[in-house]
Amino acid sequence: MKTNRERFCNREREFVYEFKVGSQCLELRVPLKFPVQENASHLHGRRTLLHSLPGFIDKDLKEALSQFIEEESLKDYDRDAEAALEAVKSGEVDLHRLASTWAKAYAETTLEHARPEEPSWDEDFADVYHDLIHSPASETLLNLEHNYFVSISELIGERDVELKKLRERQGIEMEKVMQELGKSLTDQDVNSLAAQHFESQQDLENKWSNELKQSTAIQKQEYQEWVMKLHQDLKNPKNSSLSEEIKVQPSQLRESAEANGRMYEEQRKLEESFTIHLGAQLKTMHNLRLLRADMLDFCKHKRSQRSGVKLHRLQTALSLYSTSLCGLVLLVDNRINSYSGIKRDFATVCQECTDFHFPRIEEQLEVVQQVVLYARTQRRSKLKESHDSGNRNGGSDDKTKNADRNYLNILPGEFYITRHSNLSEIHVAFHLCVDDNVKSGNITARDPAIMGLRNILKVCCTHDITTISIPLLLVHDMSEHIIHIKKSTRKYTAHIFAN
Repeated sequence: MKTNRERFCNREREFVYEFKVGSQCLELRVPLKFPVQENASHLHGRRTLLHSLPGFIDKDLKEALSQFIEEESLKDYDRDAEAALEAVKSGEVDLHRLASTWAKAYAETTLEHARPEEPSWDEDFADVYHDLIHSPASETLLNLEHNYFVSISELIGERDVELKKLRERQGIEMEKVMQELGKSLTDQDVNSLAAQHFESQQDLENKWSNELKQSTAIQKQEYQEWVMKLHQDLKNPKNSSLSEEIKVQPSQLRESAEANGRMYEEQRKLEESFTIHLGAQLKTMHNLRLLRADMLDFCKHKRSQRSGVKLHRLQTALSLYSTSLCGLVLLVDNRINSYSGIKRDFATVCQECTDFHFPRIEEQLEVVQQVVLYARTQRRSKLKESHDSGNRNGGSDDKTKNADRNYLNILPGEFYITRHSNLSEIHVAFHLCVDDNVKSGNITARDPAIMGLRNILKVCCTHDITTISIPLLLVHDMSEHIIHIKKSTRKYTAHIFAN
C-alpha cells in the first residue's frame, strides 16, 4: 500500500484556467505538485502577482483553484483507497493484522473505548502506605523501619571496623617497606606493595557494598510485602484483635533505647524565626527560620528515638505522599557521583537506612547521568551549529570546549533532584552545582548559583514542596573571608516555610 500511495502522491498536475479580456480569450496554465502543502489562498495570491492578472478575475480564479485542488485530492484519496482494497483482496496485506491495528489505534485515540490504566505496584504500595501511616498502625511501621535501620547501621559499623583494621595493617606493612627502601628493596617493590594494598581495599569495599545492597533489597521486599499483608488483615473485620493489638502496642524503640542507655542528646540549636510578605500586588506570607546546624542533620536518623526526635520522623512519614513536601539544597561540584565531599557524606547517610519507596541513591544518580548525557549531546550539537553559522556570542567556544571535556559534567547553576523516604526530615534533595565564585564574595544577582536557586524555588512552587532548607550565603562551611560577616556563627541554614 505504501508503494501505491507513493505512486499516486508527489505527482505534478496542471491547473488550466480560461478567461476573456475584451475579445481575447486567454488561458492560464500552472503546474501543481500534489499533495498540495500550501493554502489555496496563498497560491492564488502568488500567481496573481507573478502573472500580473487582472483584478476582475480574482474571485473566480480563487474559486476555480480551490475546486481544482479539492477534486484532485479526492481523486488521489479514492485511488489510494482502491489500491488498499486491492492489496487486501490479493492477500498482499493480512486482513486480521490490519483489523487489529485499526482497532488498537481507535481504542488508543478514543477515550470512550480506551482501557483504564492498570495501577502499578508502586502506586498500590503508595496508597496502602498512606492509609496505614495515618492509622494507629503508624507506630508499628516506625518501629519496624527503625529495627531495619539499626540492622543496617550495625552492618555499616562492621564494615568500617574491618576497613580500619585493614588500613592499619597496611600502614604497618608500608612503614616496614619504607625502612628497607634503598637497602634490600627498590621503588618498584614499594609501588607493587601499594598496588596490592589498593586492590585489597577495593575488594573489601566491593564485598561490603554487595552485602549492603543485598541486605537492603531483602529488607525492602520484606517491608513492602508486610505492609500489604497488614493492610489486608486490617480490612478484614474478623481481625479486630489485630487492630486492638496495634493500638495498645508499646513503643519498642523507646524501651530498647532506654535499656541500652544510648539516649541521644540533641545539641542545643541557635535559631530565630521571621514572617515576611512577598509580592507587589498579591502578597504571600512565608515563614523563615534561621538556625545553626549542619545540612546533613536534617537527613540523619538517631539511634534512640525519644519522643521529640520520633515526632520528626513521624511528620516526614505522614507527609510523604502529600502536598506538603520538604526539600533540601546541597551545594555540589560539577560531577554526578557520590565519591567525594558532601556528596559522599550524603550518600553515606542515605545508605544507613533502607529506602522502601524510591530507588537507591546510586540508581537515581545513574538515571541522572543518562539524562545529562542526552541533554549535553543535544546542547553540544546546537552550539556547533551556532558556531558554524557565525554566532556572535564570544563565549560559545568556551562552552563547547567545556562540553567536550566530559559529557557527564554539569555546569554551575544546573541541578539534579533525588527523592528519598528514608531520611529524617526531608523528601527531596536538590543538588545545586556551584563554583568558586560563591566563596569570592563578588556574587551578583545574575550569578549561575543564584539563577539555579531561583529555578529550584520555581520547582518547589510547582511540585508542592512547601518547606526547603538552604545553606545561608550559599556555603556549607564558613571560611575566613566570610567570618567578618557573621563572626559568631559557624554553619547556618535558612528554612523557608510557605503558607
